[in-house]
Amino acid sequence: MDNIIIYCKSCVTPSSRPRIVFNKNGICNACLNSNQKDNINWEDRLHELNIILDEHRANNGSWDCIIPWSGGKDSSAIAYKMKYEHQMNPLLVTFSPMLPNKIGNENREALINAGFDHIYFRPNQKVHRILAKRFFIERGNPKVAWDAGINVIPVKIALKMNIKLLFYAEHGESEYGGKVLSEESMRSRDFTEVIEHQIGDDPRNWEADNVSLRDLNPYIYPNNKELNDAGIKAYYYSYFRKWSMFENFKYVKKKYNFNENPRGRTLGTFQGFDSLDDKFDDLYYYMQYIKFGFGRCIRDTSRFIQNNHMERKEALELCHKYDGEFPEYYFDEILKYLDLSKDDFYSIVDKHRNDEIWKKTNEEWELKYPLPKK
Repeated sequence: MDNIIIYCKSCVTPSSRPRIVFNKNGICNACLNSNQKDNINWEDRLHELNIILDEHRANNGSWDCIIPWSGGKDSSAIAYKMKYEHQMNPLLVTFSPMLPNKIGNENREALINAGFDHIYFRPNQKVHRILAKRFFIERGNPKVAWDAGINVIPVKIALKMNIKLLFYAEHGESEYGGKVLSEESMRSRDFTEVIEHQIGDDPRNWEADNVSLRDLNPYIYPNNKELNDAGIKAYYYSYFRKWSMFENFKYVKKKYNFNENPRGRTLGTFQGFDSLDDKFDDLYYYMQYIKFGFGRCIRDTSRFIQNNHMERKEALELCHKYDGEFPEYYFDEILKYLDLSKDDFYSIVDKHRNDEIWKKTNEEWELKYPLPKK
């Protein structure tokens, strides 16, 4: 990380985002990649997608593909388009949220009732809580094991059920800013890249006195040879169809009864339609703010700018108003889940507060390189 944080001159993403790249003009690679979308022949991409789909249509009445599905706007938009625009027969697979909430359950039920088959996997909660607490203490991220599970379980089910095609939403490194290995990595899912960027290490390393290797089964990827021998292919839908979180929301809102946050907006941001299904998400984005100096609102407004839904001036105003809000709504439930006292919690938070980007003034923490006003 550079000593001085800069903010993208087009969106509002800072250089403290892991792996992000800026050009000499101060523009991040997420914005540069977004600008390139206008030069893509999306009809050709759709034709390419249709060839892949036709190659994988089951002729025995089985499922054609698996959609790793949270119930949120993005994976739901993919599922609905797969079934009703592409005439595929998708199987939806969900790795349970850590602390499921009512609106997430309602949104999943709404899409299932629109005509979908669904597998819901809930891992051993004793083990999951142990891992959540361990990784909150060690890495400032209680969702490390969950990140592994949402990636692993759909692939394991694909192997077990001999379903050779999976569709994920977007390639995060290109959409949000990060290390893009190649154009092919934006098209096909590289499982090695997923382990490195999303999980951080091999979950076999998580074995401990109170967590056995058997306990870790839901978090351990099949090896590449097993996947290749089975002919498993995984793609990013965002490569084939122009991607926008806001357009996905509008799409599902129109197609079925997709509900927004009943409070109107979600803590830490201006919108109320994204990342609704897990009570831990507020803490996740708060810890991102602690470690990297930016939270959910900077993330969301940057996407809105890149897709021409918002001007940078408005984004700056919203971020100064909402970014980095404390996760107060579910705070007591989170403490109970992690088996932590408030004092322990705050001690862990400050342990992960990056002293390269934070300073303490009059007993108050503030960013050394705050988001500019304009």
